[in-house]
Amino acid sequence: MTKLLPSLYLITDRQQIQEGHQLIGVVEELLQAGIKMIQLREKDLSAAELYPLAKELRTLTHQHKSLLLVNDRIDLAQAVGADGVHLGHHSLPIKMARKILGLNSLIGASTHSVAEIESAQNQGADFVTYGPVYFTPSKAIYGAPTGIESLQDVCKKCKIPIYALGGIKANNIQATLQAGAHGVAMISALLAGPTPTQAYQEISVLL
Repeated sequence: MTKLLPSLYLITDRQQIQEGHQLIGVVEELLQAGIKMIQLREKDLSAAELYPLAKELRTLTHQHKSLLLVNDRIDLAQAVGADGVHLGHHSLPIKMARKILGLNSLIGASTHSVAEIESAQNQGADFVTYGPVYFTPSKAIYGAPTGIESLQDVCKKCKIPIYALGGIKANNIQATLQAGAHGVAMISALLAGPTPTQAYQEISVLL
């Protein structure tokens, strides 16, 4: 099944939101501005803490006809009726997630190499994130960024959509897309500033 995916993928991180603002409020603002796909990714929260957050986001994404994916937690995705999950290296295998969720659910996978991308698409992932393409402080402990040439190489070899991830800003989006990426995945560029709507508007015109 071919699924139409937007070119911008918001990944949540409430720790990056400015003081005085709440995750739900910022995400709602971005949904109103036009965001069409969100991954709920708050790894430090328990299932009991994530559930009400996921439920509220599911209500908001329904209202704005947007997609909601839950990081790792297949059970929570099912519990709130999310559109799918995003899986990492410590998650259940993609094949097993597909058996549980069925063909209509979206499954994304985090990748960092051609081998990981090929494995993800062979197991039935709908799309992957790849990176970090550019330097970003949150990923610095994992080593140097992959770079734009590496992105270009993997995009040529991948048959499913690739979202470039890591250090994506307004000033490098066009080069990223020209490298062959289907779209970009963003955290701080959309969440960390004082005016998320303005950030979205500046980014969306480049996509």
